Amino acid sequence: MASVNTNFGAMIALQNLNATQNELQTTQQRISTGLKVGSAKDDGATFAIAQSQRSTVSSLNAVKDSLSRASSVIDVASSAGTSVSDMLTQLKEKALAASDTSLDTTSRAALKNDFNSIRDQITKTISNASFNGINLLDGSKTAITALANADGTSKLTVAAQKLSLGGSIVTLGTTASFSTATSASNLLTTIDTSINNVSASLAKLGTSSKAVTNHADFVGKLQDSITAGIGNLVDADLAKESAKLQALQTKQQLGIQALSIANQSSSTVLSLFR
Repeated sequence: MASVNTNFGAMIALQNLNATQNELQTTQQRISTGLKVGSAKDDGATFAIAQSQRSTVSSLNAVKDSLSRASSVIDVASSAGTSVSDMLTQLKEKALAASDTSLDTTSRAALKNDFNSIRDQITKTISNASFNGINLLDGSKTAITALANADGTSKLTVAAQKLSLGGSIVTLGTTASFSTATSASNLLTTIDTSINNVSASLAKLGTSSKAVTNHADFVGKLQDSITAGIGNLVDADLAKESAKLQALQTKQQLGIQALSIANQSSSTVLSLFR
């Protein structure tokens, strides 16, 4: 039926043109954002999964920061502990030299002054061995914990090592000294015990530092893997979208021409009345 009120061909052409334009808009959006799923409207299930994984990646940044702080605290403690070990070795050297019975009083007094100065320096070193207000060597902390997962349900614990003078590790007293060869000799056993204990404590700190570093490396790799997984879910294949864009642009031009032809069909009705 010929009609000027209803142009069925134009309606079909317009519907097809609108569909092409919608596809073209979607493709252009994917190209501009690089995402095939940029919002819940694109794919609700995939978008929800991606958002959940993005939250995990963001939370892992806090885990990495926590592990970095713990690593710094341990590194400072290890450095200070090594200095304490070195100073204990120096104290042993001074005490051993002072235990020589052939040494004159003046020389022994000089060794005593050196001994006392080094002994006091141990206390100063320990008191300054803090990072971010945390000191693992002065007895103010029994342990520190660092986040180990994105949920905060798992933690890494690092035990403190109290290296203060007169403690269970450094058994040398805060006022330990000597004035005679005999008293100097008596200190040697105590100093040897302290050196061995400090070495064991440094080994524990080293093990803890390695554990924290290894876990930080794992968290970084985990974060990269999750990020790659998110990309697999939501990233657009730009090579494919580029080819699709060319096809849709051509299809759009053809759709416009089809609509133009369909709109001209009603004018043929005029020829019936000539």
